[in-house]
Amino acid sequence: MEIFYFVVILTLAFVIVGEAVRTDINNEFELCKQFLSMLRNLYRAQLNSTRRDLHECQANNIIDKCWRCKPNWCENRQALANCAQGFAKGTTGGKGGEIYKVTNPSDDDAANPKEGTLRCGVTKNKPLWIIFEKDMVINLKHELVIQCDKTIDGRGAKVEITGAGLTLMNVKNVIIHGIHIHDIVAKGGGMIKNSDGPPGLRQKSDGDGICVTGSSKVWIDHCTLSNAFDGLIDVTLKSSFITISNCKFTHHQKVILFGADDSHTQDQDMLATVAFNLFTDGCDQRMPRCRHGFFQVVNNNYCGWGTYAIGGSAKPTILSCGNLFKAPNDPAKKKVLVRADAPESESMKWNWRTHKDKLENGAIFIPSGCDPQLTPAQKAGLIEAEPGENVPKLTSCAGVLSCKPGQPC
Repeated sequence: MEIFYFVVILTLAFVIVGEAVRTDINNEFELCKQFLSMLRNLYRAQLNSTRRDLHECQANNIIDKCWRCKPNWCENRQALANCAQGFAKGTTGGKGGEIYKVTNPSDDDAANPKEGTLRCGVTKNKPLWIIFEKDMVINLKHELVIQCDKTIDGRGAKVEITGAGLTLMNVKNVIIHGIHIHDIVAKGGGMIKNSDGPPGLRQKSDGDGICVTGSSKVWIDHCTLSNAFDGLIDVTLKSSFITISNCKFTHHQKVILFGADDSHTQDQDMLATVAFNLFTDGCDQRMPRCRHGFFQVVNNNYCGWGTYAIGGSAKPTILSCGNLFKAPNDPAKKKVLVRADAPESESMKWNWRTHKDKLENGAIFIPSGCDPQLTPAQKAGLIEAEPGENVPKLTSCAGVLSCKPGQPC
């Protein structure tokens, strides 16, 4: 590359000298101006070429800036493990483990899955970074039970999961990235592989897209989710240190749930982040719905809602920071929040705060309580919010990305 630029500059010099001889230019200042002008045009042409080569790749938020727009992402996939933010910061998934390549999209035997299937990979009792050989639609016959220390990395292929959903039960350190999860239904139970050991008996699944129970350090990033029987993402029963980021949610009633029941006081210590997501095209409610714990909802894009955007019960703390709330046109549905299962005299004491939010089309955000005194763990997991006006840019790449090896992603 250096030789190429040397030849180009030398050629420019000869052109200028030749032009000077032809036009009898003897002003050294004029010669310098022409030479600098040609160099400037060369630089601009090279810059535009570079931008085209990058396919105008833009990394617009703190998570994407950590790994995106680098052409060698495919050779350095595990760099993604350094990029989690929010309460799942430090989640590394299968970092340091072997690469496991899914070559077979079938799911014919949940009790004894074939090598090369997704189910075979996620149930191994060791760190694995799971990638996909090609585009595939995986129609799960039973819920997919995922073990600790796994990354499911859909980059480089178009990967869709339908049928049954994903289950994380009493596990730690899982990353789910770049997967399109849709049309999930409740499936019957049976003998299902869930570890290196023999299969275990499972009951009927709830029909969630992703069900997280009793688990910690879970990061769900750049996924696209729609149409599930129950929730798109449910996080319950003492789960904590969760981040849901850069995802696109569409066509669903009950989108994200944190805490399944007011009586589940074990969720008082739940810490979860919802950041840089796009809620659009038919999302009705629970974006998210929270119980008991501590939640930061930061720089998300709400393109309307059906019933409400954010709700909760059982005295959760909700920090709404730098979100863009565009209310639906229905004048009866302008309120962003719903406080449930408590009289107003009680629920208005809950710490539901707004900071840097942008309200559009008549959206109404009624805060309550006061700014909480943060514990060290709560403070450490907060993402610094940008103003709500910046949200369209921050969420412009939400959902599954189109990544090709050798090109910026």
